[in-house]
Amino acid sequence: MDHATTHVPFAIAVHGGAGAIRKEKMTPEKETQYQERLVASLQVGFELLDSGRSAIDAVCKAVNVMEDSPLFNAGIGAVYTHDGGHEQDACVMDGSNLAVGAVAGVRHIRNPIDLARLVMQDSPHVLLCGDGAEQFAVLHGMSLEETSYFDTKHRRTQLDKAIAREEEQGKVLFGDGNLDHSSDEKYGTVGAVAMDREGNLAAATSTGGMTNKRWMRIGDTPVIGAGTYANNQSCAVSATGHGEFIMRSVLAFEVHALMTYKGLPLAEAARTAVNDRLGAIGGTGGLIAINSRGQIALPFNTPGMYRGWMVPGCEPSVGIYREDDE
Repeated sequence: MDHATTHVPFAIAVHGGAGAIRKEKMTPEKETQYQERLVASLQVGFELLDSGRSAIDAVCKAVNVMEDSPLFNAGIGAVYTHDGGHEQDACVMDGSNLAVGAVAGVRHIRNPIDLARLVMQDSPHVLLCGDGAEQFAVLHGMSLEETSYFDTKHRRTQLDKAIAREEEQGKVLFGDGNLDHSSDEKYGTVGAVAMDREGNLAAATSTGGMTNKRWMRIGDTPVIGAGTYANNQSCAVSATGHGEFIMRSVLAFEVHALMTYKGLPLAEAARTAVNDRLGAIGGTGGLIAINSRGQIALPFNTPGMYRGWMVPGCEPSVGIYREDDE
């Protein structure tokens, strides 16, 4: 789904992850829950933009809505590591000045995107991780959550299934234990991109990473230019999918590069990045992108991606399956 218009005063798009999301595996009740949460995320960000707030404010608050829902693999819905814990990553970037903040491997932060923003605004650094990131959080007045806050039954079931597959095959597996990702598991990373009334762009991404991950594995989300990128001269991008491949293709920056150095329009650059760059090396996933005219692109090469966009004069538009674009 590409949204193109001559110009709008502001706009926002969100995603809640891409993967093997199939209609036949989804109950009507669960489908409605996802749609309602995507709409709520869009409306929160849209209302801020409408009132004149910044793109940074809008994307962070939109991501908060999804971090606060167990439906998505971020915040309270974060997946489990192999050891039964939760390690989360997040990143936010301001396209007006290329300021950026990111955190990786945090275990006790209710809304990791808020800590990423704190790193951007109140530190000289770009990326903090683990205990250090949480020490920084406490120093700046952010409270820590008990790890039990992030425990959910359906995520525990996913971990148990992944461990059972490992035992059955007699070897260490990664993610959902199925690297061709033909299973019904999905990537639940959440993200938002926006353009505000000043024409500034911003992107924010938050994730719990891979089910059953080991060794403090960190994915693409907090890696600048891989899972998250924003530059007023081109676009703002938030990606979702198999992080190792997104990092190898530097996916978010690739959209910027195709626009900047080849002169491609947003929609073509986004599709090329996902289908020709990410897909060429065997990667699966998708992204949301916006340019300084408020045009939006939401390409993906998986069966589905939770996604939505909203501009003035239109109701929120959301989709889950590929056929939603038809």
